[in-house]
Amino acid sequence: MATVPSRDSATGPRSPQDAPGPQKTIGAPRPPGPPAGPSAVRRGAAIRLTGLLVGCAVLLLMIVLSISLGAKSIPFGDVVEGLLDPDGSENAVIVQDYRLTRTLLGIVVGIGLGLSGAVMQALTRNPLADPGLLGIESGASAAVVVAIGGFGITSLLGYVWFAFAGAVVVAVVVYILGTSGRGAASPVRLVLAGTAVNASLIAGITAITFLDDEAFGELRMWAVGTLAGREGAVLGQVAPFLIAGALIALSLSGSLNALALGDEAGKALGARVVRTRVLGVLSITLLCGAATAAIGPVGFVGLIVPHVARLITGPDHRWILAHCVVLAPVLLLGADVLGRLVVRPDELAVGIVTAAIGAPVLVALVRTRKVPQL
Repeated sequence: MATVPSRDSATGPRSPQDAPGPQKTIGAPRPPGPPAGPSAVRRGAAIRLTGLLVGCAVLLLMIVLSISLGAKSIPFGDVVEGLLDPDGSENAVIVQDYRLTRTLLGIVVGIGLGLSGAVMQALTRNPLADPGLLGIESGASAAVVVAIGGFGITSLLGYVWFAFAGAVVVAVVVYILGTSGRGAASPVRLVLAGTAVNASLIAGITAITFLDDEAFGELRMWAVGTLAGREGAVLGQVAPFLIAGALIALSLSGSLNALALGDEAGKALGARVVRTRVLGVLSITLLCGAATAAIGPVGFVGLIVPHVARLITGPDHRWILAHCVVLAPVLLLGADVLGRLVVRPDELAVGIVTAAIGAPVLVALVRTRKVPQL
């Protein structure tokens, strides 16, 4: 009786490609590639270190330009002499009491804005997050309006404390709203709470300033965001808070790396999620609150600088925060110097210049990088 040949016998011996092997599952994730070799690791570290050194060199250049350039032309030799051996002349007073104070304030405020933006983006895992998203800037503005309209305080040295207190109170309120209720706290709830509080404060500020002409005039002078006309005493008032906030932010770099993978993965890696989030909000409040109290709200520095740092360093927050410390003052001082020169002998407020620079840079980043998720 004839037998029917099996499929294998009918088709002949299998080729090596037909031999049984591990089955592939459609849609299964690819296995991780081989780890980067020592040469790639060294090359990446060299790029990051080079970027940091170049940033420091550019920052030094911005410091020199900020002290040397202004509404009045002063020879560079007189600038150096005014710094090293002030003789009480007009040029020495301008260099010591105005330009040097303005430059130092720009450095510390720039560091505050840059670090607060990087921590904000890391905590919310939102690449478009800005320190103002938590309502901190609006809280400071509302407190200034209260100080002017309710207590008649019209000097910067008087209402700088109101501005800082308003920023702190609003940050606490936003955090409570974003972490209370059913379900676990999440970056999305924190952002939504900040957006709601921010909108409410802006409405209140608008209503009060329309009813109080004096509050409107003073708020307009403060809210434009400028380094001009700030006294050295303002720097002394806000510097301790900026230093404390910077130290907290830098100490969180490792935990922020873990949280970038998600809360559950961060816990598995040993990160203390709640503690990191509380300290992160505290650092943002200290940094952005003090910076806003000192010079008024300045946009785009905390938004753009972390993106630029990330382009150089990659996703490691240890390097991102270090680069923000250098690059944020570069942007703020550069914008301030540019504002002094474009309409000389008048000047543009630094908040206007950063907006003019930051908007097209942000559009370019979004178009070329498609805003990677954090």
